[in-house]
Amino acid sequence: MGPGLDMRTVAILLAVLAAVALAFGAQFQNDAVVQKSKIKDKLKGSLSLKQLLNVIKHPKWLSGTFFMGLAIVLQLGSLSLAPLIVVQPIGAIALVITSLLNARATKTRLNRGTILAISLCTFGIAAFVLMASGVADETELTDGHLVEVLIVLASILVVFGALFFTLGKRMNALIYVVGAGVLYGFVATLAKVVIQRIYQGQFEWLTALCAVGLLIAVSLGGWFVQNAYTSGPPDLVIAGLTVIDPLVAVSIGIVILGEAQQASLPTMIGFGLSALVAVVGVYLISKVHPELRPKKAHV
Repeated sequence: MGPGLDMRTVAILLAVLAAVALAFGAQFQNDAVVQKSKIKDKLKGSLSLKQLLNVIKHPKWLSGTFFMGLAIVLQLGSLSLAPLIVVQPIGAIALVITSLLNARATKTRLNRGTILAISLCTFGIAAFVLMASGVADETELTDGHLVEVLIVLASILVVFGALFFTLGKRMNALIYVVGAGVLYGFVATLAKVVIQRIYQGQFEWLTALCAVGLLIAVSLGGWFVQNAYTSGPPDLVIAGLTVIDPLVAVSIGIVILGEAQQASLPTMIGFGLSALVAVVGVYLISKVHPELRPKKAHV
């Protein structure tokens, strides 16, 4: 019991460090996207291929990518040491850090509504983690678990693919953020699945298929993130990645992977309420953040 608790503590520490790296990565990438695409006012719509190619050569974007990569490595380390539903929500710390970084970089004063929204996100996720840490447990992953996760992922990819091709330029920051959050929730889940199956000595074609699904979700999620930067502040993007992402991952962990089998009915209700609080916070950020207010036209 002692060593297990020690490993869980190390996992939480790694998740905190991953959140810090994620915050800096998001800020640097956002700055690069806005500068290189020459968007002085936040616009709706997606980046053109030419803009995207220009962005990926920008030093700030490369720096942001380094921090994002570091965040992934640290998060994978934490996922290998503790249940998914304990460590994944800790990334919400990045939301607070990003908000402060972006406010300083853009000389934007955060209004009361934005501070309230960020507080709701943080409180909701913190409550979720506290409850999850008390009931979470590792379970053996069967082929059935993997098949269920892959079926749900395939359904999600179809839905977002249809949205992208039908809405196109009309997709706003919130849609991109939700899409990225959902996809990265699957990334965390599939990463956990692949790591645990390797620990179980069961790396076969089904596990390899999960790894392929992980790469697809990372690629499409990354595209959504870059487009979200063009139409919203990094605070909103990180809110999606650190609130929607863990809620999706944790839901899969609870419903499909069975990591919360010891949870009582009151705890499950608590999960639902804390998740609702966090999601409301994300929605409020998309509505009240000062950078998303319409700017007055210059004559």
